[in-house]
Amino acid sequence: GGWYCFNRENCDTRYDTMRRLMSSREWPATRVGTGILSSQPEENPHWWNANMVFIPYCSSDVWSGASSKSEKNDYAFMGALIIQEVIKELVGKGLSTAKVLLLAGSSAGGTGVLLNVDRVAEQLEEMGYQGIQVRGLADSGWFLDNKQYRRTDCIDTITCAPTEAIRRGIRYWNGIVPERCKLQFKEGEEWNCFFGYKIYPTLRCPVFVVQWLFDEAQLTVDNVHLTGQPVQEGQWLYIQNLGRELRNTLKDVTASFAPACLSHEIITRNHWTDIQVKGTSLPRALHCWDRSLHESNKNGKAPLKGCPIHLIDSCPWPHCNPSCPTIRDQFTGQEMNVIQFLMHMGFDVQKMAQQQGLEPSKLLGMLSSGN
Repeated sequence: GGWYCFNRENCDTRYDTMRRLMSSREWPATRVGTGILSSQPEENPHWWNANMVFIPYCSSDVWSGASSKSEKNDYAFMGALIIQEVIKELVGKGLSTAKVLLLAGSSAGGTGVLLNVDRVAEQLEEMGYQGIQVRGLADSGWFLDNKQYRRTDCIDTITCAPTEAIRRGIRYWNGIVPERCKLQFKEGEEWNCFFGYKIYPTLRCPVFVVQWLFDEAQLTVDNVHLTGQPVQEGQWLYIQNLGRELRNTLKDVTASFAPACLSHEIITRNHWTDIQVKGTSLPRALHCWDRSLHESNKNGKAPLKGCPIHLIDSCPWPHCNPSCPTIRDQFTGQEMNVIQFLMHMGFDVQKMAQQQGLEPSKLLGMLSSGN
């Protein structure tokens, strides 16, 4: 993950300020795997001993580009080609004997999974490896092309509405989208395939979607800025509505994990085992998904009892789930509890209690216990 850039100006800025996302020159020689990349069973109970390959992001094109450096373009965007080359190289390093290949990514990498998972499966089939089951795990890459809270002109990556940024980006990167998705839209409308709820129904490979209901990156591009000032009522309603809209787009997603938290990215965080939805943690849900795909390959049985894979919080506001990650004040860095956070967000306890027909103290008790 790491956003993207979509024109000469903001790619130049990105090159000056975030060089590690555009060149491998300053990358560290080694990395310690965390979360789903950890080799410690306590931190990664299900896949700690899997073969893992970490592909850093330097293409700035949501893993979709296929253009080399040219006279007219100083930058090369090769996200889609990088993935193909990695697969080619891995076949000679043992991938050829694998039963399952799980392509996982967070943020721009999560969207990259949705854009590339079927292409990887096709590539392996063409190379003669029909036996490898290819699956996707998309974390924090399921964005909505919704109306911004405040409309802004498309100046840079942060203020540009997602649809407009991607529309410009595809042209700049020579971006590739999967054929089956492309066919659903008119020519020039390929940008639609960067949005999870539009590409998901066209995918052949099984994909597990992990998405915070109140994703910080989504709120940023929607121009909801939760810094310092209490949130106005309009903003508070917008945030709750965002959660509802997101929940709606996930209702037909077979395998999903969507906690009602304000956060961004999770699978490579070392606290990824702590977050629960309806009493199930993410590693547990992924284990259940793994088993269900294994079982259905054998005999098309019903889902496993007591092993849920469709987990979406139903409570309505950020951090109404008590297992959400700790919130910090963006200015002071201090931890906040849920009530402090809601007050900070401009949540009116008196008014909300009245609406719910509760005593304010009772509502506060419910909030702090997460009910």
